[in-house]
Amino acid sequence: MNQAPEFSLTRDAFGRLVMTSVLGEVCVGVLPVRSFPITAPNEALALVGPHGEELAWIDQLDAQPESVRTLIAEELAAREFMPEIVSILSVSGFGTPSTWDIETDRGATHLTLRGEEYIRRLSGGGLLITDRFGIQFLIPNLNALDRQSRQLLDRFL
Repeated sequence: MNQAPEFSLTRDAFGRLVMTSVLGEVCVGVLPVRSFPITAPNEALALVGPHGEELAWIDQLDAQPESVRTLIAEELAAREFMPEIVSILSVSGFGTPSTWDIETDRGATHLTLRGEEYIRRLSGGGLLITDRFGIQFLIPNLNALDRQSRQLLDRFL
């Protein structure tokens, strides 16, 4: 059963999200925030006002009108940066800190791993690796990596 939306979203002339409630209340500078960005990215999102107050709750992003989904996806893409590691090409050493040459879904780069505690296991067989600058790299499925990448990574797990 489709329920009528409790709000509408638009962009103003400065590119900020503007939410208008069914009561006609307008809030400029709305930000979408995912509750579970890795395990359930399209579920449980909050629309938060510029002062951190929750304005609206979205159980399922897919249940929203296409215009709302599009605006939220654009806003999240602009704010979230989490490259996915496709391949680990080499590591400088098996002690830490170590520098890794990697291939991501956004191109080749390197990261510096400060310690094994910066590799976090995720449900579903994934890993989240945080480099020395705080950038998080995602491996959604460890088993999807090539053999060489898994062998290099096994030394740190």
